[in-house]
Amino acid sequence: MPLPYRGRGSRLASSRVASTSVHSPRRAGRGAPWSSHALRLTRRRHSSEQVPPGPEPQADFRSGKWLQEHAGGDARDSQQTARAAMGSRHRICSQEEVVIPCDPDNDSGSVDLQLSNLEDIKKDPSSLELTDSDIFDITGLSQESFIDSFRHLTQQGPVSEANVERLIQSIQEVFNGELQSEFEKLTFLRSLSSLSQTLPYDETTESFIHSHITDIVHVLNMLIEEEPLHSLFSSVRQEVFITIANLSYQDIHLLFGSEDRADLFSLITKSIITLPSVETLIQLQEIMPSGSYNTECLYRQTFQAFSEMLQSLVVKDPHLENLDTIFKQMDPWLQSTKDHERERATASMAQVLKCLSRHLSLKLPLRFQRLGHFVALMALLCGDSVTEVAEEAAEGMHCLLHVTLRLKCTIYDKKNHPNLRRAMKKCQELLELYSIKQFYSCPFKIAQIFEAFLNSNELFQFVMTTLDGLENLKHPCTQKSAGELLITMVKNAESRFEKVPEIMGVICARLSIISQPRVRRQIINTVSLFISRPKYTDIVIGHLLCHPVPYDRHLAELWRTLEVELPSTTWILWRLLRKLQKCHNEPTHEKMAYVAVAATDALYEVFVGNRLQAATFRLFPQLLMTLLIQIHHSIGLTMSDVAVPSGLYTGQEMSSEVTPLCFAIQATKSLLLRTLCWQEFNIMEKNKGWTLLEGKECHLQGVSLLANALLERNHLLAQKVMYLLVPLLNRGNDKHKLTSAGFFVELLQSPVARRLPSIYSIVRLKDWLHHGNRVFKFLALRGLRYLIKHQDMREDIRSLLPCILDLLCETDEKIVLLAIQILLQLVGTMDFTTLTAMMKTLFTLFGDVRSDVHRLSMTLFGASIKSVKYTDKKGVENQVLDSLVPLLLYSQDENDAVAEGKKCQGKVNLLAQTLMFSKNAKLPIRRAAVLFVGLLLKYVDCSELRTKGTDWIENEIISIDLHLQPGFCGHLDLKALLHDPEPSLCIIASQALFRVQKVGAEPDSRQSIPG
Repeated sequence: MPLPYRGRGSRLASSRVASTSVHSPRRAGRGAPWSSHALRLTRRRHSSEQVPPGPEPQADFRSGKWLQEHAGGDARDSQQTARAAMGSRHRICSQEEVVIPCDPDNDSGSVDLQLSNLEDIKKDPSSLELTDSDIFDITGLSQESFIDSFRHLTQQGPVSEANVERLIQSIQEVFNGELQSEFEKLTFLRSLSSLSQTLPYDETTESFIHSHITDIVHVLNMLIEEEPLHSLFSSVRQEVFITIANLSYQDIHLLFGSEDRADLFSLITKSIITLPSVETLIQLQEIMPSGSYNTECLYRQTFQAFSEMLQSLVVKDPHLENLDTIFKQMDPWLQSTKDHERERATASMAQVLKCLSRHLSLKLPLRFQRLGHFVALMALLCGDSVTEVAEEAAEGMHCLLHVTLRLKCTIYDKKNHPNLRRAMKKCQELLELYSIKQFYSCPFKIAQIFEAFLNSNELFQFVMTTLDGLENLKHPCTQKSAGELLITMVKNAESRFEKVPEIMGVICARLSIISQPRVRRQIINTVSLFISRPKYTDIVIGHLLCHPVPYDRHLAELWRTLEVELPSTTWILWRLLRKLQKCHNEPTHEKMAYVAVAATDALYEVFVGNRLQAATFRLFPQLLMTLLIQIHHSIGLTMSDVAVPSGLYTGQEMSSEVTPLCFAIQATKSLLLRTLCWQEFNIMEKNKGWTLLEGKECHLQGVSLLANALLERNHLLAQKVMYLLVPLLNRGNDKHKLTSAGFFVELLQSPVARRLPSIYSIVRLKDWLHHGNRVFKFLALRGLRYLIKHQDMREDIRSLLPCILDLLCETDEKIVLLAIQILLQLVGTMDFTTLTAMMKTLFTLFGDVRSDVHRLSMTLFGASIKSVKYTDKKGVENQVLDSLVPLLLYSQDENDAVAEGKKCQGKVNLLAQTLMFSKNAKLPIRRAAVLFVGLLLKYVDCSELRTKGTDWIENEIISIDLHLQPGFCGHLDLKALLHDPEPSLCIIASQALFRVQKVGAEPDSRQSIPG
């Protein structure tokens, strides 16, 4: 009596059973045509169905018995079997039925069964309520026993010990020798297959095979290597596949576990996938007829054996470890550029998935970690240009969905049941929208369905695999599918992605090879989706800024054509702006950050594209000031002054014309144009404003010009900029503060400036008056000059008079002039003490070589005299008298603008004061001084003059305070003027000298005559 069947019987016995017909019963009712589609496809393309029969039916060789087609079938004589096996033809061209290891009652409807299960999910929402006991019911996958799954396969009795010994001996001889002929090779392989049937009950066999696995792998490897890759004239490949499958069913895996086994797996996969197409094989047979085989029939049976071998590996794969290995082997072939290779790989994987979905019994831990990659790859194949590939991939996707559902049910713990319920509900809703029988043909529907079940890492795999599909230039339809898959997945997955920089890197690299406008638009929209989500905005911007500037046309197009919803535009532009602003906080002595240059160029591209126009208007104040500050930082710099990341310009030569300044200027120009500031732009053009902005010494003049243009032409925008600058004035480094202050000061001309709290206006300007940088002092005075026009602000400005008076002694002419202009506005409100102090200081400026300084100082002095109250006139008399002669003489200056002189009474001290000017560097003043001496002598008291003597007038040295009169010489010699090169001065000097001598010689007319 045969031993009872223990679940380790033959799995592929029926694959060699000769039959007279092909059994393909169709399932009646709904979905029958679609449900049997995969099986029909496989049989039509990869089995021997509809292939002309060979010359004669072939027998099957097994361990002393004919294998039976059905359980309980007729037994045949074992010797007859052996003789048939040794014939010249080896079971190749018969009308054999190839039976896949699936439920026999649903042979033609296995896929349809799963479709019905999905429909059951749709119809039964209660199934979404998960419990530990009904998780498997949700997926609709049968948990039928392994034995029931194969109840249609052959069972046979034990082999005698003598036969086992003979089989072991024959196999052992091969290990010690070598196989020469095809007959020897086939005999070895079939002997090994027959021996494998005894494993369930024969310990000798089990010990022998386990101890010789390395030898078996070596022989199989040798057999495959000897098979030519360009033709198929032998059934050795087929027998190798069958042998491996039979051992796999006995839990002896020759393709897993070590490096040599992995090499064998790779070799046998390559040997079948890389065979020429069927058409080519048929042509080769016509050229080189073998006489023994029908090549087309042999190919189909060989491929079917390979497919069944793969299925045997996943029948018992609770951890999906074998599936992972199979997918790694098939991955490159699924992406092959050759149609027939891609079709074979896809058909194989579809059958593997179908088998797996029927016999899935998962246990933790699961070792299949490439679900996202797998889903994406199969989804891309659904859109393949080859119809057969797309159909096979669609069948595979259907089975993969069920595997995914079961997998997720296994790994989700109770805490995550709500997440799984939500995913199932979403899946249900989508299935209600789409026809189950058609939605696999549409890539974006596949992405919608699977997205709910993929975790963040799997989403990353999906996206990266989809992006790889963009490289398929040979098949534009694959690029199209990749674009649809990508945009749909990113849109639906929202913020569940990881490794976004890597995704952005691949997208930027792929842009240059995408030629289809629609796909190109989808890829850019994908970037738009990422950048519009706050979680990824900074990440995406940061990555896009790490590219060489100026951006190439692909990246420029990306920046220019960002498609972002209106609420997100401001956020994106603000984050890009912040990247630039942060660079302005760095010390100015260090190299400029590369991000600053890249962000400036990016802003320019965004302005040119004008897709973020609303945000540009909203952020105009921030954008304008940031770009002006960037211009200030960029003055005089080249790209060698920028901290460019290493390797960024590898193999690229940077043009000397590319500078940080050119990026900043062009971005500022485009900003003005895109915000409709055309008049301001024209003002800058006509007044060479851009040249001023680019200059190191005149940058603030350019800033002032632009600020005044904005204030004049667009008062509303100017006000917004002013309010923005209030908190910015004390931020950043010196260049940041100077540019901000320069713009802010000009905006103080606006009427709304009076609304600013004094802490943001007067107090801030006061701080600048004490700043160590003269530019800030200048800007403070300029701001005070604008604010003093408002009467209600004058009182606060008066408190700054001591600071302003101190600035009259500055060497910077602009500062002194502004200080005098402000004092002219306040002179009427000054008290006597302040006036006296100011007049003393002004007196020192009368002889200043800077014409504008001494002109305005004299004007202010005159205004000061008028402002002195009557009661205080006596207190300033001496100062006034001391200033009269200088005022009078400077009125003779060649500069008509010099202040007018004042009349005074004749006094000896006036004569001495006048003589000081006789050596002035300017001829008109020197000439007026000598003339005034001559005229003044008419009114001098002769007795007083004679008492003091006249020698000090004629030729004595008169010491004078040089620091009080910086334009004078240190001594006076009236006689020396007689030799002056100017004739007119010599004449006037001689007349004056005559009068001096005459006064000294004449007696005092008022002296009494003695009686």
